[in-house]
Amino acid sequence: MHDQIQHWLTTIPPIAVYLVVLLIVGLESMGIPLPGETILVVSLILAGTSGHISPWGIFAGAAIGAIVGDSIGYAIGRRGGRPLLERIGRRFPKHAGPKQLAQAEHMFAKWGPWAVFIGRFIAVLRIFAGPIAGALNMKYRKFLVANATGGIFWAGSITLLVTWLHEAATKYLKGFAWIGLLVAVLGAIGTTLYLRHRASKIQLPDHPEITESTPEAASTRPND
Repeated sequence: MHDQIQHWLTTIPPIAVYLVVLLIVGLESMGIPLPGETILVVSLILAGTSGHISPWGIFAGAAIGAIVGDSIGYAIGRRGGRPLLERIGRRFPKHAGPKQLAQAEHMFAKWGPWAVFIGRFIAVLRIFAGPIAGALNMKYRKFLVANATGGIFWAGSITLLVTWLHEAATKYLKGFAWIGLLVAVLGAIGTTLYLRHRASKIQLPDHPEITESTPEAASTRPND
């Protein structure tokens, strides 16, 4: 079984893995609810198991996808404003509904540009950071700095952690790599679901400007 899996993994072109990571992370960062973090972790495990896929190629794909995707999301949010975010929420009510949007706006009101950096590590903000920053007219220079540093740090820290954990698992589970792969994939999915659950439990204060779409409310948001 192990030899068959190893042979199958060696047939996957590395460039295909890098592009899939870039695409999924980029689309998630634009505001489409996709499992970007899970794809990143699974791809890194795949890299360690295949032996010919570079984890740093995956890191580059994830970082570029995060930065470019957030920037496109910013431009979309700047043009479409909150009505666009509300339309996305109606299309994806379970992942981007009014509650999730209100949570994300509350975080922006609390942290300002730091929400873009921190948002890389929080499911609800990873989806909304770019569009919300644009809709709230955050200056692009500050957004780009937070976006780039957050994307690089997020992709780099996950790459280092997963690569180290996989090397340790391979060392102590020699001959059972396929079991380690399965456990790691399930762990990655479980971690993503847990983070989403924790994000959904954030308690919001009763601020009308967070739940109502008004020009006055938008003008009071962080924009410097």
